[in-house]
Amino acid sequence: MSTHGIAEARKQLSELIDRAQKGEAVVITRHGTPVAELRPIPAPPRPITRASLEWLAARRATRPKTTVDAGTLVSGMRDEEQR
Repeated sequence: MSTHGIAEARKQLSELIDRAQKGEAVVITRHGTPVAELRPIPAPPRPITRASLEWLAARRATRPKTTVDAGTLVSGMRDEEQR
C-alpha cells in the first residue's frame, strides 16, 4: 500500500491511477490522515444467457430418488445406534 499527500497526488494522479488499476492500494492523505483510496472498479458480471443455463443444467449433479422421508431415515439411524 502506498500513501500520498494531496499535493503529491495532484502531481502524480495519472501514475497513481495506473498503479491502482494494477491492484496496488493507493491512499490519499490530508495532514497525515487518510481521506481517500484509489482502487479499480471491478468488471460487471457476465449476463446470464440461455446457453449458460443449458450448460449448467447438463452438468447438474443428480441425486438418486428416495422413497424414505428425512424423519424416517433419521429415526432409523438413531434406532440402529441404540442397539
